[in-house]
Amino acid sequence: MTSNFIDYVKINLRSGRGGSGSSHFRREKHVPKGGPDGGDGGRGGHIYLVGTTQQWTLLHLKYQKHIIADSGNGGEGGRRSGSEGADVFIEVPLGTIVKDAETDEFLAEVTEDGQKVLLVPGGRGGLGNTHFKTSTNQSPRHAQPGEAGIERWVIMELKVLADVGLVGFPNAGKSTLLSVISEAKPEIADYPFTTLVPNLGVVAYRDYKSFVVADIPGIIEGAADGKGLGIRFLRHIERNSILCFLIPSDAENWGKEYEILLGELEKYNPELLAKQRVLVISKMDLSIPEMEEEMRASLPAGLPLVFVSSVTQMGIQALKDLLWNTLEEENKRHIPPVVEPEVPLA
Repeated sequence: MTSNFIDYVKINLRSGRGGSGSSHFRREKHVPKGGPDGGDGGRGGHIYLVGTTQQWTLLHLKYQKHIIADSGNGGEGGRRSGSEGADVFIEVPLGTIVKDAETDEFLAEVTEDGQKVLLVPGGRGGLGNTHFKTSTNQSPRHAQPGEAGIERWVIMELKVLADVGLVGFPNAGKSTLLSVISEAKPEIADYPFTTLVPNLGVVAYRDYKSFVVADIPGIIEGAADGKGLGIRFLRHIERNSILCFLIPSDAENWGKEYEILLGELEKYNPELLAKQRVLVISKMDLSIPEMEEEMRASLPAGLPLVFVSSVTQMGIQALKDLLWNTLEEENKRHIPPVVEPEVPLA
């Protein structure tokens, strides 16, 4: 089955060419030799990137390999300027970044609804001959041509925006947990790689509060080196405020599994280690309570840990509380301190 979740496209953009200036002279019945009155050419169309909450993927751009803006029209006599080329507005989901396909240079990032970014400016329109009149040249026959538009290949990547990112090996129970704590309905089955695209779920919390959780497709060892679809999956984790590591209770070695997951994140982007982390032992319906201490001893002591079962609902509310409180702490870290104005001494 072909997925409609497209998070990577390569597109050719070409802005519009500017219109040429007019080399025109005023000619009327009683003014046979009027001065220059050529108008300016209109600028070529710009290409903008616009953020929208109405798009969730880059699917609408997958088969649109070339996006070309209109050229500006040439100037006319009577100092009439040519009309500008129509601008092109490319709507993309929030979390989209744009890079130059040849140089890998970062060009733009869209994170807010309605945010508009000029990606490729149109060519300037040429000046008409009226601009070139001087005391020594009363009848200039010269007008500027319009500037050519700019052409470039760009890569657009979507990085899912969410408050919490679920991180774990395939079949760790991420999709099942997301379906239990939110209204999301991801595909669930008892085999690896059921989830091939990120799923988002809104978790309803106390007092009508809510937060967004992303079920990131399972990470495998070697993902940061490009094994499997690792790089494609890992880039979505960059935009999550906090990371929730899921380790199933039936794992062979809980501590080692956590270290491998952490190592893949570090190899991909060391900055990910600065994010706050929460540990969850899932599938506790497959274990016995006596195993909890052994699991706890094998994992880092400094990280919050909760035991859950999506089947029996064990620990689900405790997990919601933990995620919400951790998000609150994270948000406070990024609020700049209020600086009181200095009061001059009397």
